[in-house]
Amino acid sequence: MPKNFIESREEMEKLLVEERVGYLGLVLDNRPYVIPLTYGYSEGKLIFHCAVEGSKLDIIRKNPNVCFTVSRHCGEMVSHPQGAECHINSDSAICYGKARIIENIKERCQVLNIFNRCLQPKAREVTIEEVENCNAVEIVINKMTGRSERDGKCTYWKHIVT
Repeated sequence: MPKNFIESREEMEKLLVEERVGYLGLVLDNRPYVIPLTYGYSEGKLIFHCAVEGSKLDIIRKNPNVCFTVSRHCGEMVSHPQGAECHINSDSAICYGKARIIENIKERCQVLNIFNRCLQPKAREVTIEEVENCNAVEIVINKMTGRSERDGKCTYWKHIVT
């Protein structure tokens, strides 16, 4: 049965703002690499911080096309119509886009301050000296799909950035 998608980004953006941990999906040489990380969401972009060197950055430099998934469970596990305890109400969003490593130290400082305020609205400003040993990546989202499931009924969303 085909899914009926609602063209809407509001529900997916709400989930992205409210959650703190997501899963970054990368591909290099036909091999997937998925890593959980803390992120922020602001103005259509996902932001995360990382070390100045590492596998994520190496892969992004070679292939900046990424996906990022966020989900949450709402409530307790309940019985499936066939009887097994395997259903749980949930929300999820999958974002597709291009990752960009923030190389410029001044821009990185600005991006990391946005990232910090996403996690803690009253976070103090970080200084350029503090970000010299920390990197930042932003993902410009070009497509999002999402799903909300409540009591076995699903609502599907999609949004394509033009």
